[in-house]
Formats: sequence, C-alpha cells, structure tokens
Amino acid sequence: MVTLGIGLMLYEAANQLSSLTGGADGLSGVTMWKILGTFSFDLAGSTAYVYSLVVLFVLFAVARRIVSSPFGLGLRGIRENVKRMPAIGAPVATRLVAIYTVSAAMAGVAGGLLAQTTQFVGLDVFGFPRSADLMIMLVLGGAGRLYGGLVGTAVFMIAHHWLSDLNPIYWQFWLGLLLVVVVLYGRGGLLGALDGLRERFGSGRK
Repeated sequence: MVTLGIGLMLYEAANQLSSLTGGADGLSGVTMWKILGTFSFDLAGSTAYVYSLVVLFVLFAVARRIVSSPFGLGLRGIRENVKRMPAIGAPVATRLVAIYTVSAAMAGVAGGLLAQTTQFVGLDVFGFPRSADLMIMLVLGGAGRLYGGLVGTAVFMIAHHWLSDLNPIYWQFWLGLLLVVVVLYGRGGLLGALDGLRERFGSGRK
C-alpha cells in the first residue's frame, strides 16, 4: 500500500511538472546515441533486442553471483526466519538495505532500457498496472526463485499476446484465471509445480 501511494504521488507530480516530464503527453522524440558509436536503434528493433538481451544476461549473471555468495545465503536465512538470523551474528537491517539498493539499481537499469529502446517515457511508468504486471510475472514463474522472473515473463508475454488476439475484450479474465490456477495448484509458481511433479514421479520410480 505504501508503494502504491508513493507511485500515485509521483504520477501526479510528474503530471503537473509538464515542463520537465511532458505531462500527459510524456517525453517523446528522445534521441539516443549509437551503442558503442556504431549500432543505432532502428525501427525493426533488432538493435534494441540484442542490446536488451546483453544487459539482461549481465544483470542475471550478477544476480546469480549474489545468490551463490555468502551474502546471498544470509539473505536466504533472513527470508526463512528473520528472527533467528541475529542470533548467529547476521546484520539483518544492513543486508536488507544493501539488497534493496541492489534491486532498486537493477530496476533503474530496466527503466533506462525502456527509455532507450522505445525512445519515449510516459506517465504510465508510475501507474499501478505496470507494477501489477511485474507481480503477475513473478507469481507465475515462482517468487523467490532466480529463474522465476525469466520464466514468468516469458509465459506472461506469450499468454498476453495469444489471449489478446483470441479475445481482445476479455483476455484479462483468462489471464487472471491462469494466475488463480497457478496459485492454487502450483505452489512456488510454474517452477514450483515442475519441482513437485519431478519429486512425485521420482519417488514413484523408486
């Protein structure tokens, strides 16, 4: 709720500061430099795709390194039981501030990629629907899993395009139904459901 309230406040502030943000029309006609002075953003989006894929790979490698480090193990312990971690000398508050800072930096990189690849910044970046889409992606893939965001994003985008083409008016209903099914029968998202099936069939073979 605090995040939602801050987002609404920033949305209205950006709407009022039209001289800086463009207001309801947003910032259009943004010109981006060529990547490495060679590759320019074209209408086909090929340069933007490869550029975004490379940045995603780098950030994913950094996130994987963090998860595998002692710092990441400490974060897992905080997630499992935040009250017991101080008993082993883990600075809970310090580590939470650090990981929140890292996550905010990665979110900032994602926002920068959006502005670069689309060459437009609208007020919808402060809207709740964008945050809701991100939460749906995480829930579908599996919250708390490193690969959950990647799998959830792929499934969400494929379902979004397929369902919107199938039923342009009520596609959100079917997407919500998919989310409900995943939450009810796949604890831990799609990856959690796959792990459950693997354990069930693995134990059946034994």
